[in-house]
Amino acid sequence: MLDIAWGRIVALMYVVVATVGRASLTRRTIDLLERQTRRPDRVIVVSVSPQDVEGVAESPVQPEIVFAGRGLCRQRNAALDMIGDAAAFVTFFDDDFVPAPDYLEMVERVFESDPAIVGITGDLLADGINSSGLSVEAALAIVAARAASPDPVLRDRQALYGCNMAIRLSAATGLRFDEALPLYGWQEDIDFTTQIGRRGRLVSSASITGVHMGVKSGRTPGKKLGYSQIANIVYLKRKGTMQPRLGERLMTANVIANLVRSLWPEAHVDRRGRLWGNVLAFADLTRGKLDPRKIERM
Repeated sequence: MLDIAWGRIVALMYVVVATVGRASLTRRTIDLLERQTRRPDRVIVVSVSPQDVEGVAESPVQPEIVFAGRGLCRQRNAALDMIGDAAAFVTFFDDDFVPAPDYLEMVERVFESDPAIVGITGDLLADGINSSGLSVEAALAIVAARAASPDPVLRDRQALYGCNMAIRLSAATGLRFDEALPLYGWQEDIDFTTQIGRRGRLVSSASITGVHMGVKSGRTPGKKLGYSQIANIVYLKRKGTMQPRLGERLMTANVIANLVRSLWPEAHVDRRGRLWGNVLAFADLTRGKLDPRKIERM
């Protein structure tokens, strides 16, 4: 967990990126880690097949490539199993997240400022998930145009955003991402970090920033995501890691959006597929057969 450099003890910080089907994008975002003012001590890229990470191993940051079963939770768990207790901090980035150059430096500062802090998520300068997505060039321009990092005023949170989140590894002892949430693992971040948050503080700060490009390729198909929008929330409410009011708000908002926009869908969203997935999930719920893992058989 610690290293000694020039006479001082340094806490090791690892970066984990799970990916599938987006090799060229992953190579570009992994390369950007070389710009970090605080370089990661180890970069682990977890995918399903060699085709998913073609060319990634040649990145100048020298990432380690790991293969696991398909699914965000399985892939992130494979990285955690590999790391063990070797690091002090682990930062999870989506393969379409572009961090500000001082992202890891500021994460380290915040962790070192308060031992009670167990998880950190950065403020998004932009999120392409709500549009057709952003290019790497657009994301870099947004990051470059940001104002200078303010003092790290911390805001307490109940959970972290999975596209960019850092954890104090000692607080995750005995915890793993729930593999009953398959494929994209919708709401896996709330489940995992809610449990970590019971062991300390979860925070965010405007001094830790980046851009989530929201690239649409490689994402869960509409029907499967629509099913997950209901099944995963019901599952997590029963598990106790999703607040009932939050779950109900998420379900209601998604169903209404899918219903209304299915008449005039956005070009980048399969609203009708999502709505059909919602219907299938509610049907299974009424029959007592609702299971998040069902999407793997669809």
